[in-house]
Amino acid sequence: MKKGTKRKATQNQPKSSQENKKPRAKRAKPQSEPEYFEDKRNLEDLWIETFPVGTEWDQLDSVYQFKWDFSNLENAFEEGGVLYEKKVYLFGCTEPQLVMFKGESKVVCIPVVVAVVSPFPPSDKIGINSVQREAEEIIPMKQMKMDWVPYIPLENRDSQVDRLKSQIFILRCTQRRSALKHLKLDRLKKFEYCLPYFYQPFKEDELEQSTEVQIIYPAEPKPVFCEFDWELDELEEFTDKLIQEEELSEDQKDAFKEFVREKVREARRANREAREARRKAIEEMSEETKAAFEQMRFYKFYPVTSPDAPDVSNVKSPFINRYYGKAHEVL
Repeated sequence: MKKGTKRKATQNQPKSSQENKKPRAKRAKPQSEPEYFEDKRNLEDLWIETFPVGTEWDQLDSVYQFKWDFSNLENAFEEGGVLYEKKVYLFGCTEPQLVMFKGESKVVCIPVVVAVVSPFPPSDKIGINSVQREAEEIIPMKQMKMDWVPYIPLENRDSQVDRLKSQIFILRCTQRRSALKHLKLDRLKKFEYCLPYFYQPFKEDELEQSTEVQIIYPAEPKPVFCEFDWELDELEEFTDKLIQEEELSEDQKDAFKEFVREKVREARRANREAREARRKAIEEMSEETKAAFEQMRFYKFYPVTSPDAPDVSNVKSPFINRYYGKAHEVL
């Protein structure tokens, strides 16, 4: 019984002070506002993926310092747009311009995208030219690690590339910036002098029509830089004027005249060869290829006005480069 009494006494013990305490009400955490992320547009990075040919390497980062809006390029591929359901080849470039941004004027490298509507690549070559170089070079673009590659829209990036029938091709450069320090200076500068090359056989090149030659005569103490027009200039008078202006010494007169004559002969020969090559190219061209060249169209896209980047609406130009000439339309 004692044991039972003990057990009963234990059951009737008052609850401990901790058990008598009421549980604290938990403070409800304030609900945070749900975060919304804007869906990425299908062609949002198209302009970024397109290599800006001819831009100086140390200027590349400055091109992307602004949030440029190329929604006009994206919309061009939508129904009703100029590039809708067309095979298109895109290359980029930059145009340094003085523009206004947030109340101050500054020189900015404006990114531009050129779209070429064509059933085949407009060219597999790159032109390399500058004021400093005596002659231009036309070389395969692969020598500069550039090539046309298919652009894969965001919604298709999980698919196998070879199964996609891409209609958009971009000019891409695979030269790694980290390896630039190992390049020789001349090789490095070549990238900055690159221009996308295009040869239109049905349009006479401006060089074929030109009667001017660039003269860089290795005189002492300094070279003579001038332009000689074999149709407008008379060589004797031209040379005498240089002597009067103390650009050329009297004892170098005859050597200079012979140098100019040789440059004129070279230019005339180059013009003849260019005309002959164009005529031959047209003769050997299929009717399908002829039609493709005649229907080829160039569209030049500038960024649209947005609060995140300078307004470039007043600096747009139809000129692409000396090979492509002018765009059919600027957007």
